[in-house]
Parts: sequence; C-alpha cells; structure tokens
Amino acid sequence: MRFARKRQYFESKLVAEINVTPLVDVVLVLLIIFMVTAPMLSMGIDVNLPRVKSKTIDVNEEKLVLTINKDGEIFINRTKIPKDELKVKLENIFTARIDKEIFLRADKSVAYGFVVEVMSEIRKAGVDKLGMVTETPEESR
Repeated sequence: MRFARKRQYFESKLVAEINVTPLVDVVLVLLIIFMVTAPMLSMGIDVNLPRVKSKTIDVNEEKLVLTINKDGEIFINRTKIPKDELKVKLENIFTARIDKEIFLRADKSVAYGFVVEVMSEIRKAGVDKLGMVTETPEESR
C-alpha cells in the first residue's frame, strides 16, 4: 500500500527543467564544422607577401584587392585581368563607388618595375587611395 502512494505522487509531479545536454552536443558539432570549413572559405590566389612591421588596417566593409602573383598575372579580387585592360576595368568599377580605394597584394618575387607599372595604371584609373598589403615578420626566438 505504501508503494501505491509513492507511485501516485511521482505521476502527478511535473518536471519543468530543460535538458541542455542535446543542445550542448549540437553546438559543439556545429563549432567543429565551422572550425574545419572556415580556413577553406578564405582560400584565394597563392601569393608570397613580403614581411614588414606595420600596424593593421581595420576593414569594416569589403574592399577591392588587386593581386599580382609570382607569374605576373593580375587579379581584381579573384578575376584575372590582362594588364592592358586594367585601367578600363578599374575605371568601370570605380564609377559606381564612392570610396576610391584599392589594396595591392604583390608577390615578393615580382619585379619592382612591374609593380610600379601596375601602380601607375591604378593611379591613371582615378584611384585616390592605394594600400600595400604585407605580412608581419615571424618573431625569431
């Protein structure tokens, strides 16, 4: 008879707790997925940038990046552009933009003269600000 009362007591009691274990499991799985896929999303054109000490630039909006790889090929963001069409393409791009700013990434093995020629074409296209992208040097221990 005593057992009957206990069972009746437990059946009428409501449980108002949230079981967070499945939630934590799902969040951890999503975290692992994002950690694995994030480096794959930032892959672009392979460029060996020169290393210099400088302060970083805070980038709030998507900027236009012009890249020169080790073979002397020119890319605007990820689109390959021939050097003779560079000025016209940049003029077309910057007609719709208020901020006439571009970042130049050049492989350190590219000849200085070629980089200067590309910089000249950028200036002729009416770009106001030209930023050079570099990497910070590795600390020697």
